[in-house]
Amino acid sequence: MSKVFFTKDITPESLIKIYEALGVELTGKVGVKVSTGEKGAKGYLKADLIAPLVKKLNGTIIECNTAYPGARNTKEDHLKVAEEHGFTSFADVDIMDGDGEFKIPVHNGKHLKYDIVGENFKNYDSILNLAHGKGHAMGGFGANLKNQSIGIASRNGKAYIHSCGQTEDPDLCWSAKYEQEDFIESMAEAATAVADYLKENNKPIVYITVANAISVDCDCDAHQGDPVIGDIGIFGSLDPVANDQAFIDAIWATHEEGTKDIEERIDTRCGRHITEYAESLGLGSKEYELIEI
Repeated sequence: MSKVFFTKDITPESLIKIYEALGVELTGKVGVKVSTGEKGAKGYLKADLIAPLVKKLNGTIIECNTAYPGARNTKEDHLKVAEEHGFTSFADVDIMDGDGEFKIPVHNGKHLKYDIVGENFKNYDSILNLAHGKGHAMGGFGANLKNQSIGIASRNGKAYIHSCGQTEDPDLCWSAKYEQEDFIESMAEAATAVADYLKENNKPIVYITVANAISVDCDCDAHQGDPVIGDIGIFGSLDPVANDQAFIDAIWATHEEGTKDIEERIDTRCGRHITEYAESLGLGSKEYELIEI
């Protein structure tokens, strides 16, 4: 059973406490994977919340370009949005696929033969997967598993995941035909490939999800809706499956007026299947012990 640390306090200090509770010191060149948020979005993790932890780690914000047309599908445009959203004010920002991409193997995948990640991902010695927990139009919800799959994949890698292994072409992936569960499973396969790559190269990774400003829409949506439930808190674990499951369970425990909206968004997209399938791949466990700090 995996340990998931939790605090209701969403402050820079409590974010650092959650990281320290995990008991893993991220050293060397530290990559902090966050979503920089699409231009027009409002739910992305804000600089004033995450900057103290990123500075403590001397971390670099790492991201990859989007597969969809928008303000973040080229390195130059993406860096402009990162600056507008405050990320460059406290850390270097590395759009990892701006300098190419490379393939890492997917072991025992049903849909993907490999994952394609940003070239600069190989430059980092340790990783903080720092996710914003929210809904998602295609995946149902986004937290650590999505941040590790779609988030670390290059633009072409995103197309490959979104098409469930049918094409690497961002212009063609949106017309690919597949079952919704196949897409959810493809995300889990990509997330597992990243974890396997890091483990094989002795590069540690830890997982934190900030559950605030919880909209049914993702931070990748330029027209992101307002939050539908209140802020929940911060979750941290060495197990991304457990951390995502704890986030999901916390949503189901809210019983607010908007709870049905986020639950509907997640279940109409088979969103909860991702933890089940990721567990079957050996990425982690849905069983966890919640430790409040």
